[in-house]
Amino acid sequence: MLEGRLSFVLKAIVEEYVQTAEPVGSKTLVNRPEFRLNFSSATIRNDMVELENLGLITKTHFSSGRIPSESGYREYVKIILEENSKSIESFPLLDEIFQQEFITREKAVKESVAILTNLTDYAAFVLGSQGYNAVIKKLQIYQVSPKNAVILMITDQGYVESRIISLPQDIRFSEIEKVIYFLDNALHNVPISKIDEVLKEKFTEEKVREYFDFYDDLLSGFVRVFTNMAQDRYFMEGKTNILNQPEFRDIEKAKSLIDALESGEILKDLFVNDNGISISIGHDNRVKAMQNCTIISVPYEMNDGERGAIAILGPTRMEYHKVIPLLEYIAKNIAKIK
Repeated sequence: MLEGRLSFVLKAIVEEYVQTAEPVGSKTLVNRPEFRLNFSSATIRNDMVELENLGLITKTHFSSGRIPSESGYREYVKIILEENSKSIESFPLLDEIFQQEFITREKAVKESVAILTNLTDYAAFVLGSQGYNAVIKKLQIYQVSPKNAVILMITDQGYVESRIISLPQDIRFSEIEKVIYFLDNALHNVPISKIDEVLKEKFTEEKVREYFDFYDDLLSGFVRVFTNMAQDRYFMEGKTNILNQPEFRDIEKAKSLIDALESGEILKDLFVNDNGISISIGHDNRVKAMQNCTIISVPYEMNDGERGAIAILGPTRMEYHKVIPLLEYIAKNIAKIK
């Protein structure tokens, strides 16, 4: 992790760019008293050159200023996580929700997520405990026509869901059955929250690499099944908020993102780490429409052992220093509700 002045300069560049969406120059940083960079413009320019050489910021074609790279955002997140570990945050608006005497868990989650979207102007997601804890018990596929098949998924919580998928023309159905048979074994007793993680690992193995061309279609079919079965455990707030961001003024880019949200394709990139916060920035996300975005998720666990997660979606130019403490505070307080 960066230390000393370079750390302060990167932090200032990211926070200035987050606020303005404009390339940042050395004079801007020196003239911002809140950044406390008591150095000359020449010194800051030299630091910016070094940060650029490290791949943490990049120079735009149309300006002498710099903007953070994806690596720069990742380094910035390390810096603020280190800072957050040494501070205690409080959020009175959220406290008003969690201090209500008889508030239900569901109401607390929905009200706190509504405040989260209002404070950040991003989209927020809640993965409830029922689907989050569901474990796959059986996967099967049946051919229903020369061009279509049905994938059947059964979980330990009694869900039986199906999804019709289009069969690729150049692969025999018997070969596809072998892939499903492999997945049935690979995903047996795997929680829904871990499916994408397991699939990514398993599809790197030599014995299924020959089916890699079919992987995306197959995984898309699974993701849509999971979305259907998740209706009672997954809800989204502030879906259109992200369209307020300058990154999505392009109509085609905005449409692709909304389509990914509405189809549930976001679940491909919604990784939840049981051990704490998970952050996917830009090209960490496999869904193309999400590669200008960041997804941050935080798990929570109830006193009765039930688990869930809260996630937020915004541009890579996200207010990380504001979002991360908010998510962690909500997750911590949800866990206390009986």
